[in-house]
Amino acid sequence: MARVVYVDMDECIGCESCVEIAPDVFSFDESAGKASVVNPDGAPEDVIQEAIDTCPASCIHWEGE
Repeated sequence: MARVVYVDMDECIGCESCVEIAPDVFSFDESAGKASVVNPDGAPEDVIQEAIDTCPASCIHWEGE
């Protein structure tokens, strides 16, 4: 079963690094000033992991981990 990624909106600082790395997975909500997951299957896990590792706020996580 594939892992599912999510953004902790309380921790997101709106830097958009995840959107730059995986634009088919993450989207930036202009009104909230935060990123969100729009398609958890939009990129391979290694690309999503790169977005997780790059996030300066450490607000992107795999569900259950």
